[in-house]
Amino acid sequence: MANKDQASKVVATAAIKMALSDRKEEDRLKSVYQQETLQVAAVDFGGEFNSSIKKIIERAIVAAKRENVIKDTHADQGAVAGATHEALKQIHSKAIGFDVGGKIGIARKNDHISVAIFFGIGLLHLNEMAIGLGHRATT
Repeated sequence: MANKDQASKVVATAAIKMALSDRKEEDRLKSVYQQETLQVAAVDFGGEFNSSIKKIIERAIVAAKRENVIKDTHADQGAVAGATHEALKQIHSKAIGFDVGGKIGIARKNDHISVAIFFGIGLLHLNEMAIGLGHRATT
């Protein structure tokens, strides 16, 4: 049981680091995680929160497929969509009605997939920062 709990923690940590990384750090992390048999991906997003929800989920799925984190199957795409949706739900009350921008980090090890979303939530020149995290298991 501890091994499975550890895998969840490892992919969640990797997804968060990918979401917080800049381009240079992202490339470095990809190399490090590849050696640890983790598949990772990251992609930027931005827009008005409510109208961007669908686009954020689509961007997460496309990035995961592009970086070979998932296969082109309903189960894998659904796992990424579900984890992304969970991460968005955690931020919803802070972000509703505001412009958001940030980065999506995705990580997978074996049957564990985590999606972390780093948000900058805009209000004039004041920005709120937040992170949402979702996890799914696939077969």
